[in-house]
Amino acid sequence: MTTWQTACSIIDACCRRGIREFVVCAGARNAALVEVLARAEAAGVARVWRHFEERSAGFFALGRTMATGEPCAVVTTSGTAVAELLPAVIEAFYQGRPLLALTADRPERFRGTGAPQAISQPGIFGEHAGAGDIAGWDRRSPWHWNVELEEDFEPEEWAPPEDLDADPVRLPNFSVATLATWLREDLYRGLVVMIGDLEPEDQEAVYHFCLDLGAPVAAEATSGLREALAGMSLPDPDRMLREHPPGKVLRLGGVPSGRFWRDLEDLPETEVFNITRTGFPGLARSCETIVSPVGRAIKGLGDVEKAGDALDYFRRTSRRDGEIEDLLEAYPDSEPGLLRVLSAYASTGSSLYLGNSLPIREWNLFAQRDKPLTDIRANRGANGIDGQLSTWLGWTADVEDSWCLVGDLTALYDLAAPAWLGQIERKGRVLVVINNGGGQIFSRLPRLDAMSDRAKELMLNPHEVRLDGWAAMWGMKYLRIENDAGFDDLEPGEVPLLVEVIPDAGETEAFWKAWK
Repeated sequence: MTTWQTACSIIDACCRRGIREFVVCAGARNAALVEVLARAEAAGVARVWRHFEERSAGFFALGRTMATGEPCAVVTTSGTAVAELLPAVIEAFYQGRPLLALTADRPERFRGTGAPQAISQPGIFGEHAGAGDIAGWDRRSPWHWNVELEEDFEPEEWAPPEDLDADPVRLPNFSVATLATWLREDLYRGLVVMIGDLEPEDQEAVYHFCLDLGAPVAAEATSGLREALAGMSLPDPDRMLREHPPGKVLRLGGVPSGRFWRDLEDLPETEVFNITRTGFPGLARSCETIVSPVGRAIKGLGDVEKAGDALDYFRRTSRRDGEIEDLLEAYPDSEPGLLRVLSAYASTGSSLYLGNSLPIREWNLFAQRDKPLTDIRANRGANGIDGQLSTWLGWTADVEDSWCLVGDLTALYDLAAPAWLGQIERKGRVLVVINNGGGQIFSRLPRLDAMSDRAKELMLNPHEVRLDGWAAMWGMKYLRIENDAGFDDLEPGEVPLLVEVIPDAGETEAFWKAWK
């Protein structure tokens, strides 16, 4: 086949497998694919996005899979452009997202020669992506289709394929019999439900299940149920569960971000049962796992017996709630104090994205609980700092009044992301960056106390960067907030708004000292 015919057959195959969105980073090697995609877009069978930087494009495509639940392809030229997709592919692998890396390549004869733009692309993503023709793709995890193309081509006629109906995604078989028995046994030992990331379609089933079960809950913000289950939730689950470990933990959805989940590695007497669509247990120790969409498995259980609060966690909850409120009032300009105020404003938005890692943990602990926020996402597959803003922009490309909260280093990792703003919904979009001058999450590590001053500096990456110039570069409005009164000027509008929150370092240090 000619290069043009090869390109046409590839895009036709993608359309037949249900791929309707393509994120393009154009180059000489993938020009034929770009031309076919332009025609597919004109014919109404494809939506095409563009960016100049492959790492951002990969995460934007990941965000599109979050938004639609359908596959999205990111299309690159050859060489190191392909390698830039590795972080997004890894994140998609651990999230179980159907991200397709469609990578143009020089013909095989160039490999190992040192010729320009010629590297060994096949297998570059290792175990994190299946590889080959997409006919073998189950669309439940990432896939790599590496296509060898000559550079020159002559465009000819192209018509969209007629058979565009995608094959249904086949879900794994599972049994809930073992779980049903496990839920009924030994309830005197105490059962706690830990809820991580949930897909929107799973939230209702999990909500009613928790109400029926009546057990204490540790619900992450990304479950979409943190506020709805506030009456059953532990306000400081890491501390409360560490002080009084439960006999049984049922995890629903993604791997929890809190410290107690990691503590479970050293608590073999606590039994752990997982229901997760990705299949990853999240622990290196022994535990039971059902691989299934969470809502589907919960519905399969039918009616459940009341488990209750055997270890009396609820009695301790009100006291801990009061202690947290007292701390927030005592240090209003600390990072947790400003986040509490911010959470009230963010609750007026339609969605919220939380960037790793400290903003997620602080939101779980200190954000308001009065107004439910059900549409919350984060990249919690590999928990990396890469591509957070690009993922947010991909997830919310068609959504008004979308909010994002990240730390300063997270923002600095993705400075090219706002280039997407010209292609997506801008109205009411708010990006909040908590600028605490470095990687302050590491300042809370106990081991840091024993390290030298130079080693601490290397860990924290301190800086004095301010972001007003970055906002101007991409045409965003800018607001700097240094105390709780500064939120009075926070007004989303037609132009995306960058809010830089500068916590009081002294109050923040005092807050965490009192917290300990």
